Amino acid sequence: MREAHPIEQAVGIACYVSDADGIGGRLRVKPEDFRVEEIENFDPEPVAADPGAYPEILLRATLSEWDTNDFAGRISDALGISRERVAWAGTKDKHAVTTQLFSIRDVDPEAVAALDVRGAEIEVLGRTGRSISFGDLHGNRFEIRVREAEPGAAERVEATTSALREFVDSETTAGVPNWFGQQRFGSQRPVTHEVGLDIVRGEWREAVLSYVANPFETEREETRAARQFVADEAASEDPDWQACLDRIPGYLGYERSMLHRLVEDGAETPEEFRNALEAVPWNLQRLFVNAAQSYIFNRILSARLRRGLPFDRPVEGDVCCFVDREAPDGLYAPDTDRLQDVSGERVSVMERHCSRGRAFVTTPLIGTETELADGEPGEIEREILDDLDLAPADFDLPGNFESTGTRRAVLVRTDLTVEADKLRFEFALPSGSYATALMREFIKSEPLEL
Repeated sequence: MREAHPIEQAVGIACYVSDADGIGGRLRVKPEDFRVEEIENFDPEPVAADPGAYPEILLRATLSEWDTNDFAGRISDALGISRERVAWAGTKDKHAVTTQLFSIRDVDPEAVAALDVRGAEIEVLGRTGRSISFGDLHGNRFEIRVREAEPGAAERVEATTSALREFVDSETTAGVPNWFGQQRFGSQRPVTHEVGLDIVRGEWREAVLSYVANPFETEREETRAARQFVADEAASEDPDWQACLDRIPGYLGYERSMLHRLVEDGAETPEEFRNALEAVPWNLQRLFVNAAQSYIFNRILSARLRRGLPFDRPVEGDVCCFVDREAPDGLYAPDTDRLQDVSGERVSVMERHCSRGRAFVTTPLIGTETELADGEPGEIEREILDDLDLAPADFDLPGNFESTGTRRAVLVRTDLTVEADKLRFEFALPSGSYATALMREFIKSEPLEL
């Protein structure tokens, strides 16, 4: 089994499914090389509908080289409103052309339609009674081109495609483990899960330092030096947090916000360090714990691969979910609200459902309500939690850090279309699955190239 890149191993991804050599190359050389379009699941009312009953304006934005959070901030500034009034269904890659939905509460639709934002085309779709959220898209369609590939790339693409179809025993459908991609943890500096693990263990001081200090070689020299200064100061008997704040560059806004709270509100107790973490937006607070859950999930999938357990069908002790019946044709989307424990005679029954694309094997994103699997799958889950000194009850946390957990399919499958000679890939994935989980199998190079 071909080993993953060390950066991937650090976030729980141990290996590849296919043994074929990678094509190398680069993604996103140009924004149009990586196109993402949401498969929408939201029907608005007309713009003329009652604003009292439908206070949210729904818009579709096609963005070029825009981070989703940054775009939300840009339009909130332009409209003179709080960023908290802007919502979206899914976060997208910055170095891409993306088409996605946003909702904005209590604004004039004509002001939204008149927005002139560089690199953005904005279309007002109507009104809604609530803000848009993660469940309001079925998934995403991707059109991806790889540039600067190695010689013989077309043959390697074909070999990898065959391996991914063999992984799900299909002549047309490709499948890979449903990894959380590198961007979940920080592409240039993968520390988000480390912060989350500290939080779940109740180590609030360590969580702040995991984010503010902890320099990485991929960062610019000024940033590394500033983070190292904070690390050294924090290790001293009497840390000077004001000096740390003075050293952190202005472009590290979240780090500065945390340090500012330590200076203003104190840095002695665990509660004061938690207060510092809460200086960042609520969605980033949640992302810390979500990244810890994602890291654990990746490790469970890696262990399943190494033990030779199947991904496209269950074994004794697994927990399956059924397909999302509302998803459009051709999108293999799981419905994790419809679960089935797999034991005894149910093993063969669920095998048939999975083989026909009607069900999926799942594993948990650990939270307070998580019930671990039985059999060998449950053994894997317990071993990894024990290794990390964690338990589901540890996710009973204050504020935005708390998580009840859920389950996630271990496999992502898609009807993949490949132009091997042009290195163009087209496919659709359900919401929450990463295009890089598929593309890494073809490229097999430095994760930062993805």
